[in-house]
Amino acid sequence: MKYSVLDLAPVPEGTDAVQAMKNTGDLAQRAEALGYHRYWMAEHHNMPGIASAATAVLIGHVAGLTRRIRVGAGGIMLPNHAPLTVAEQFGTLATLYGDRIDLGLGRAPGGDPAVYHALRRAGSDDFAGDVAELIGYLGDPHPDAPVRALPGEGTHVPVWILGSSLYGAQLAAQMGLPYAFASHFAPDALDQAAEMYRRYFKPSGHLDAPKFMLAINVFGASTDEEGLYLRSTMQQAFARLRTGQRGKLPRPVRDIDAVIGAGMRRAVDQALRVSAVGSADTIKRQLAEWIERYAPDEVILTGQIHDHAARVKSFAMAAEALDSLA
Repeated sequence: MKYSVLDLAPVPEGTDAVQAMKNTGDLAQRAEALGYHRYWMAEHHNMPGIASAATAVLIGHVAGLTRRIRVGAGGIMLPNHAPLTVAEQFGTLATLYGDRIDLGLGRAPGGDPAVYHALRRAGSDDFAGDVAELIGYLGDPHPDAPVRALPGEGTHVPVWILGSSLYGAQLAAQMGLPYAFASHFAPDALDQAAEMYRRYFKPSGHLDAPKFMLAINVFGASTDEEGLYLRSTMQQAFARLRTGQRGKLPRPVRDIDAVIGAGMRRAVDQALRVSAVGSADTIKRQLAEWIERYAPDEVILTGQIHDHAARVKSFAMAAEALDSLA
């Protein structure tokens, strides 16, 4: 089973976007050396703690710093963009870097209504149609077509459907596309979505059988206590997002309840429950439990950790755990 990285290019408190992008490049190179299969980045806007807004640009940066690992979007929020624009961007990436580029597509806005307005998008209600249009631009060349993605056509960049609801699972199954579930922050529909995708999957020219990716948060550390300490950064960030207090990635704290309150902490922990937190033995056991329960074809790991060195160590520990499980 393959394992991959999801990176939002976090901007920790006390640093800036320049450092965040340097950290992303460093983590990508280390992930490649550790045997990770993919390195995906996600589109978010108007968030001081995330530096991956211009996702395709940062993907190109990572692809240029690496040699073998697949690099892509997890994902591009398609309602923000014309399908032709995305096809040209990822077609250009595939032209530059060959068969290493992935394109995951989501239908969330990746920001608030003000962001959507600033992007000058009237909004498409036909996500499935936009996905089909985009795939068409990346498919076999049609010289007589009135609109062509140049570069883009003929690259056949692999397209994934991302989601946290049953809609994405149903669409991926109907179109015969691989499916990645956002269980790292919205796991409530996970069981139903995984079952629906597999049950109704229709083989296609893209895929013969279902390919399901499970997202898991990982906070690996020397001890269980230290893992919980590292996780407090993401707990704070999630609580702030829910209360409209956007900011850079917070420093960890020892007493999370004293910072966000016990009630909010319980709600956040429920949303972030698909996680592995603690020492090497603990994260190995917890990863094994998630994998046994959902039998994914691939897992993608993420973890918003304030200290870059601690984040690198966490991904290294996770890779070792998954290698030993294999």
